[in-house]
Amino acid sequence: MANVWISGATGFVGRNLTSALLSRGHRVGVLVRAGSESRVPPGCDIAIGDPLDYASYRNLLGEADTLVHLVGVSHPSPAKAALFRQVDLPAAKAAVDAARDANIRHFVYVSVAHPAPVMKEYIAVRSTVEEFIRAAGLNATVLRPWYVLGPGRRWPLALAPLYWMLGALPATRDSARRLGLVTLSQMVQTMVLSVERPAVGIRILEVPEIRAASFGALKGERSMNAVKS
Repeated sequence: MANVWISGATGFVGRNLTSALLSRGHRVGVLVRAGSESRVPPGCDIAIGDPLDYASYRNLLGEADTLVHLVGVSHPSPAKAALFRQVDLPAAKAAVDAARDANIRHFVYVSVAHPAPVMKEYIAVRSTVEEFIRAAGLNATVLRPWYVLGPGRRWPLALAPLYWMLGALPATRDSARRLGLVTLSQMVQTMVLSVERPAVGIRILEVPEIRAASFGALKGERSMNAVKS
C-alpha cells in the first residue's frame, strides 16, 4: 500500500486518479484550496493549503512515499500563456522542492508531449519543470500526453482520419504517435501503475506507453529506465 499525496486532486485527471488509488487500497491525501473539499472523493486525508506555496507541501510529506503533482491551469490554450508562468511553474517548483527536502521516494508529474507546433509557452513551462525534477535528483515518473480524451473533451476525435493518415506516412509517423490522443482511463491506469511500481531515476512515458496502460508492455529501455528527453 502506497502513501500518496496528490496536488491538483480536484481536476479532470486528479479526481479519477484519487478514486482509483483508493479503490486499490492505497492511502491518499489531497492538498486543496479552502472551499474545494467537497470535490474530492470520500476516504481521502484532506489538507487545506496553497499549492503555489512550499510550506503547504512541507507539512504534509513526513510519512508519504509518493507525491503526484497535477496542479495546472485548466483547459490550456495559447491565450493562457501568462497563467502558465504564474500558476503552473511556481506550483511545480514548490512541489519539487518539498519532495526533495522530504526525501520523497517517488514523484509523479504530468508534462506534455514535445516538441509540438502549438502551445509553445505551455510546453516551455512543462519542460522547465522536468529540468527542476532532474536537478532535484528525484526518482520520478514523467508522463507526456498531448490530449486526454474524456467527458466534455472529445472534440479531437474529429481528427481521427488525419491521425490515421499521418500515422500511415513514414515521414510523419513518429509525430503522429508522439502527439496522439490518449483516454482518461489510459492516463489513470498508467498513473496507478506508476505509483505501484516507482521509478528508479527518471522514467519518461510518452503517448505509446500511456496507451499501453500496462507495465507488461512498458519493459523497453525508454519507458522503464532512467532517460533524458
